[in-house]
Amino acid sequence: MDRALPKSKWNSKKITTIAGVTAIVLLISGSIYFTSGKSKLNVDTERITISEIGKGKFQEFIPVNGIVMPLSTIYLDATEGGRVEEKYVEDGAMMKKGDPILRLSNTDLELTLSNQETAVFDVLTQMQNTRNNAQQNTVSKLNQLADVDNELKEAERKYQMNKKLFDQRIIGLQEFKASENEYTHQVRKKRLADRILSQDSVSVKQQLKQMNESYERMSNALQLMKKKVGDLIVRAPVDGQLTSMDAEIGQNKNKGERLGQIDVLSGFKVRADIDEHYITRIFPGLTGDFSLADKVYKLRIKKVYTQVTNGRFQVDMEFLGKAPEKVRRGQTLQVRLALGDETTALLLARGGFYQQTGGNWIFKLSSDGKTAYKTDIQLGRQNPDYYEILSGLKPGDKVITSSYENFGDVQELVLKQ
Repeated sequence: MDRALPKSKWNSKKITTIAGVTAIVLLISGSIYFTSGKSKLNVDTERITISEIGKGKFQEFIPVNGIVMPLSTIYLDATEGGRVEEKYVEDGAMMKKGDPILRLSNTDLELTLSNQETAVFDVLTQMQNTRNNAQQNTVSKLNQLADVDNELKEAERKYQMNKKLFDQRIIGLQEFKASENEYTHQVRKKRLADRILSQDSVSVKQQLKQMNESYERMSNALQLMKKKVGDLIVRAPVDGQLTSMDAEIGQNKNKGERLGQIDVLSGFKVRADIDEHYITRIFPGLTGDFSLADKVYKLRIKKVYTQVTNGRFQVDMEFLGKAPEKVRRGQTLQVRLALGDETTALLLARGGFYQQTGGNWIFKLSSDGKTAYKTDIQLGRQNPDYYEILSGLKPGDKVITSSYENFGDVQELVLKQ
């Protein structure tokens, strides 16, 4: 007798349906998992750098390259243009003030000097001739005046005598009047002679004064011209070392052209180039230091050149204390220029992570050190060794500071030993 079998609950259609639903659920779950930012990446710890957060002394500073320069430099420019005829010394020579360095020739300048000397000689000769003529004229006038005085005395004698004779009725009126007129004439003649002599003396003095003034002006111009010709021999203005000499025999130099410089070796300074990004934070008085021969030396900014060239500006720094004995002109020094005072801060070692994160987040290790996950942070000041942490991390935390270039957009790292 046949018996009805119970119907199976797991037929093939039902199994297929459940399998399909499960696959869809898994697909959706995986999609949600990977798109929700919880993606993971296995990372070998030997390929990354792990740093620990700690507190320590922090000072914001920037590294700058400084060039050792003389404390002062005197530039040698051509006062007058000309052709280089002779060089007395070579570049690098030690000079004393007034020592000749080179000689230029300038025929136009020398010809002008010759003409000026001739003009001065002509004025001097003319002035001498005028003085001689004036003296001769004065002698002549004095002789004339002596004659006039003599004639006046004679006329006065006759007049006085004839007056007495006329009063005694010895001579007539006509004879008396003749002597009186002659006396009056000689008196007027004497006054005129005195006036002419006086005016002539004033005129001669004025003429000689004008010629003296003209001679002095031309003499001063001549001395100036002699100095200009003398400047064709370039001399050391101070004691020091001749450097950057740029003149060869036969070369033409224009007026004002740079010939070289004298470095005053009484001391040194350091001139540093700084990125224009820091121009608002650099001012006289800031200090820096550098190491040389296992010793640390201090520097202080003395002058800031605010002109920006190719994105950089310059500062002059002076040594605090004695300069190193081994330092030499032109030597390059690696200077740590401090931008603030030393303080205590939470420190994060610098690393390649900053290029991908901009300092806004970092991979922080879990307490067991097996994973690392993204953590938002806030950074403050920085120097070539550390960042100052303002928030997001605490002392003892461990973070990955090497480059994140190969991590993509993963949110969590699985660290493998």
